[in-house]
Amino acid sequence: MIFRTGTVAIMSLAFSINSFSQQYPSYHPTAAEIVMRYEKAKITDSLAKQSVFRTSVQPVWDKKGGLFWFQNLLADSVMEFIAIDAVKKTRQEPFSTNRFTEALNKTTGKMYQPSRLPIRITFLDTEQKVFGFTLGPDRYTCDLNDYSIQKKQKDPAGFRFSNGNGWTRRSRWMDYSTDSTSPDKNWKAVIKNNNITIVASDGSKEQQLTNDGIPELHWGSVAWSPDSKYIVAYRIKPYQDSLIYYVTKAVPGTSRGQMHSMPYKQPGDPFTTYEMFVYSIADGKQVKVRTDIIDFFGAPYVHFRKNDPRYFLFEKVDRGHQRFRIMEADALTGTTRTVYDEQATTFIYESRIYTEYLPETNEVLLTSERDGWRHIYLLDAMSGKIRNQVTRGNWVVKEIDSIDSRKREIWFRAAGINPGEDPYNVHHYRIRFDGKNLVALNPEPGNHSVSYSPDGKYMVNTWSQVNIAPITVLRSVETGKPLMNIQHADTSRLLVLKMSLPMPFRAKGRDGITDIWGVVCRPSDFDSAKKYPVIENIYAGPQDAFVPKNYLPYGEMQSIAELGFIVVQIDGMGTANRSKAFHDVAWKNIADAGFPDRKAWIRSLAAQYPWVDTSKVGLYGTSAGGQNAMGGLLFHPDFYKAAVSSCGCHDNRVDKQWWNEQWMGYPVGKHYDEQSNITNAYRLKGDLLLIVGDEDSNVPPESTYRVVDALIKCNKQFDFLSIPGMGHSDGGNYGRMRKRDFFVKSLLGVDPPKRNAL
Repeated sequence: MIFRTGTVAIMSLAFSINSFSQQYPSYHPTAAEIVMRYEKAKITDSLAKQSVFRTSVQPVWDKKGGLFWFQNLLADSVMEFIAIDAVKKTRQEPFSTNRFTEALNKTTGKMYQPSRLPIRITFLDTEQKVFGFTLGPDRYTCDLNDYSIQKKQKDPAGFRFSNGNGWTRRSRWMDYSTDSTSPDKNWKAVIKNNNITIVASDGSKEQQLTNDGIPELHWGSVAWSPDSKYIVAYRIKPYQDSLIYYVTKAVPGTSRGQMHSMPYKQPGDPFTTYEMFVYSIADGKQVKVRTDIIDFFGAPYVHFRKNDPRYFLFEKVDRGHQRFRIMEADALTGTTRTVYDEQATTFIYESRIYTEYLPETNEVLLTSERDGWRHIYLLDAMSGKIRNQVTRGNWVVKEIDSIDSRKREIWFRAAGINPGEDPYNVHHYRIRFDGKNLVALNPEPGNHSVSYSPDGKYMVNTWSQVNIAPITVLRSVETGKPLMNIQHADTSRLLVLKMSLPMPFRAKGRDGITDIWGVVCRPSDFDSAKKYPVIENIYAGPQDAFVPKNYLPYGEMQSIAELGFIVVQIDGMGTANRSKAFHDVAWKNIADAGFPDRKAWIRSLAAQYPWVDTSKVGLYGTSAGGQNAMGGLLFHPDFYKAAVSSCGCHDNRVDKQWWNEQWMGYPVGKHYDEQSNITNAYRLKGDLLLIVGDEDSNVPPESTYRVVDALIKCNKQFDFLSIPGMGHSDGGNYGRMRKRDFFVKSLLGVDPPKRNAL
């Protein structure tokens, strides 16, 4: 069977390793050395987790902006609190920790230390001299006039803890409340006995708008026009998803397994349908909107014209993810017209469509990959024509942070603009609606995150690279100019450990042209005169890219590397955040998983660094990565020799509908069967360990059990670990231990420690 790779030709990567590198001996530890490596890795794991401090700033802004507090957890559980005045460019302690601790101990009856306050600041009001904080599950406020502390049920209205990610937009698809008050406050729409009734706010009268609702075809999802003259409502035919089942087997106090079930929509399953109608409040007249029944996702938001609420816009995505439309409906006649229609021969990434409706000017800002890259467009909602492309170039708009419709400016995140830099690194920008005056707000090389002040004048900006520690500064939103250094990460303890930081590496992909990016982790004591087996941490899910870009002082990849491996992670073709062509490789082709690019990348790594042994390559992954890990042995056994596959979605028909139809398409066709790990189990070569939690509610456990069944019927040899009571996971601590043991045995040829004898 041959899996296609889009329009990109597969080219073999020709390379040769010189005779000197071929003489490098393979790393082959003794059993005693492996025991020591396990012990060292365990100790290093513990020490490294507490070795880097001041890596991020989560600002809690004063409600007026211009000042914020943040806190850092330091070594030995010491907590520090810092106040930054963005206007005066000063820093100081925000409050007396001694007075606060005295008041906190009095309020709670406990004995906390001023240097180790286990609180989290949640809101700040410098005008009232009050701040809020949480202690465990409880919320409190502290009045700085007298340091009195009061327990609260919730923070004051208008305050929220900053998540550091800027502005968050609403979902485009959402059911409306069934109890909905009209904008003029005169009416309330309620659902009674599956029908819609409007009730006067003073209770003086009510009017039943529908009378044919039954449980199997009921009315609901109500939205009012802004002038309170119309109601948009839906006749809904519900669909109850079929159930998946699992048995909890190790329940304390019982002698029998307990059966559980949950609704679970799989590819091909029907959706609840919505039929759109409009009702006139003045006369109760019903008008059916002339559009197809909505049979994919829920009821869409409706967006009324501000100057003429008789008309409203709504969105429609066709099942199969190949068509997206913005429609306009006439509330008086029910007629519709298509304002925007985008179609694709592969897929449209629905969950990354951004739309922002501007009723003041009858415009829509939206994102599209119509030119081959994700960019922002300005749509004239009256004419249905693209007024202009706001952003353009061979780079990707990642997210829109904020829109100023008065100034006609957009703040957004993008990746790939800076030549020569890792194209996945995120930077922040501002641009006008007309596509002019693009301003780079944080141009320093690295992956950036920001938090904007409530007044929109300042931003706290942190950036780093996998091997460069974070830096945080205060910037002007207007110019991007740094105003004040806030902090640099403290890595002094990590330096003492002499850890090996990840090494970024790029090489050409299958076409010999496209750059493929990844990272390399080496043992901290590795000998460059020896050759080490390679283990790839794989996750090729098309929904995103996965190679880390932020500072990575330590993690599981480095911990595995300490046992004597080169551990890598790669984003091959078919993953997101690059061009549309790069992403399209995944279309109806998930089994490709970017393997041709991954193999070329590892071979290029070996060509440059002779300590990479391409004759001993393994891979491991979880969920979609579990599917990919096993797929490496099924479809590329010439290269991959061992795999650990955890809770894999081994057959895209068994897994969740929304994820699989997005990439594998609808209707379900023979390509689903052709790319199934279950169907192809007979191909297995190499060493395989399957891990599954028997209570996985994300990917049904039967996905793995069906693979096991198929392998047994093919008389294949493999290892299998089922963990009672575990959900969607890589196996937890025990599973990760077994994964390491598996690779030590398979790739290093050494028996792992005999723990039962310890």
